[in-house]
Amino acid sequence: MLGSWRWNVSLGIGGSLLTLLFSLGSNGLAISSLRCLYAFFAFFVLAYLFRALLAFILQPGSTATEPSYTMPEQDPAIGQSVDYSTPETSEDLNQLLKNQLDGKAELESGQKQAFQPLTPPKLVSTQNKEPEELAKAIRHLTGG
Repeated sequence: MLGSWRWNVSLGIGGSLLTLLFSLGSNGLAISSLRCLYAFFAFFVLAYLFRALLAFILQPGSTATEPSYTMPEQDPAIGQSVDYSTPETSEDLNQLLKNQLDGKAELESGQKQAFQPLTPPKLVSTQNKEPEELAKAIRHLTGG
């Protein structure tokens, strides 16, 4: 089990003090003391149950939680290194680079598609505009 009985006692004392503080204003000392005693036992038992549940969940090597399958034996070298080297024949790489430079990019389906750059709309200068048009544009943008 996790921890010791001191956890149970400290949680019981904390619960009983809270109960005493909350019930002392509306009850007499005798009733508040009795409720404080009941709260101590309740918090002591709840702390014990909580610790037992936590110990059950966190226990290592539980046979109930282990999977029933086993992993197949694999070569221990698999996945331990990465090969960053390029192939010895650079002809394929050169051909691919030439195709990209010529704009003859090939799709996965085998179709060829030429590269087309984006053509954003050109910005319009406001230097030669009439003041009425500028004021109208500003009113439109500000919603006024």
